[in-house]
Amino acid sequence: MSEDKVILVDKNDNQVGLMPKLEAHEKGVLHRAFSIFIFNSKYELLLQKRASSKYHSGGLWTNTCCSHPREGEETLDAANRRLDEEMGIKTSLRKVYDFIYKAELDNQLTEHEFDHVFYGVCDNDPILNKDEAEDFKWVDMETLNNDIMKNEDNYTVWFKIAFEYFYNYLKK
Repeated sequence: MSEDKVILVDKNDNQVGLMPKLEAHEKGVLHRAFSIFIFNSKYELLLQKRASSKYHSGGLWTNTCCSHPREGEETLDAANRRLDEEMGIKTSLRKVYDFIYKAELDNQLTEHEFDHVFYGVCDNDPILNKDEAEDFKWVDMETLNNDIMKNEDNYTVWFKIAFEYFYNYLKK
């Protein structure tokens, strides 16, 4: 049951409650999430193409992994768990930053997340969980930045926001 719920938070990431995941997306309620960016030694980012069967944003390209922690689970622990479950990758993750965003999705859903962003390094191709991701690719940041500008509808809304933050972070 706890897997189906998200942790509701205030603007300072303090827990204020729990709500079923779909309901939180229907109501656009602020909840805790994380995004993971995995790079290889050539500084290419591992992208996943979300499974077409996902209840929102199916078939779109996004960062390596993203999800929500369970109640009582540390966000870093959740990030490591989901990275292994979705992509078959185990590597050391480091938190880079966090941000809040709110965006309309398909199917009359709204993402409103306090998103914790992590990165790691791995040179192995993923072993995809086909319920989560239907494809993957490694891409350098400049090529990706140009493609997002030309083909923004091919990418998830949260990835475009997180990528901009991450791209600027790396340029510093």
